[in-house]
Amino acid sequence: MLAQDFRKVARDSLRGRWAMAVITGLVAVILGAVIFQNYSGEITSRIEDWSDGRWSFTWLPWAFRTVIEMWLAFIGLIFGILTIVRLVIGGATTLGYAAFNLDLVDGVDTNASVIFTQYYRLGAGFCMQLLRGLYVALWTLLFVIPGIIASYSYAMAPYILLENPGMGANEAISRSKELMRGNRFRLFCLQFSFIGWYFLSMMTLGIGLLWLRPYVEAAQAAFYREITGTRRF
Repeated sequence: MLAQDFRKVARDSLRGRWAMAVITGLVAVILGAVIFQNYSGEITSRIEDWSDGRWSFTWLPWAFRTVIEMWLAFIGLIFGILTIVRLVIGGATTLGYAAFNLDLVDGVDTNASVIFTQYYRLGAGFCMQLLRGLYVALWTLLFVIPGIIASYSYAMAPYILLENPGMGANEAISRSKELMRGNRFRLFCLQFSFIGWYFLSMMTLGIGLLWLRPYVEAAQAAFYREITGTRRF
């Protein structure tokens, strides 16, 4: 199958279920299945700017300055807590979101609550995300290209871990590496085939990404089904 074939499977799977897929994808993002680096980085940088003294309130009366600094500290604490929560549940949410997208391409009746079905595997999901990020980071230290290759090698780990409950996170990553041998460039081509849609989404100030993400995720779920020989479409 080529990129256009996977996209067609995704479109067919999403027909009549776009609204549910958009809502589910948005909830998954909020719960840490995908980290909005630009967004969180912007907030973090603003807090760091304040903590480093770059936001100066010396021109304000002491009482007002104290209140503002207390509120900024409180906001920083809240964002810190939310970041930790998303890190803890993000892996399990990723597994649930993988289950949702596999249901879509398998033609199974599904709903947004599926993303919560893997929360009993918080530890496995967290370890998977942690190890994937660590391995990619270590490969990136050598050079950018090995890091990119590693990210493609480990891309199928969430699906593998999802469908093999007794498997450990590291084993799922190793299985993904084996599965993607000879398929990395195919996945790259699939993802690159959405480049035009990404540009169009940017023209809508990013709003179009709400619809593009379910499209991409469904296509990648179809890709997983095809390379594992378990496709039902």
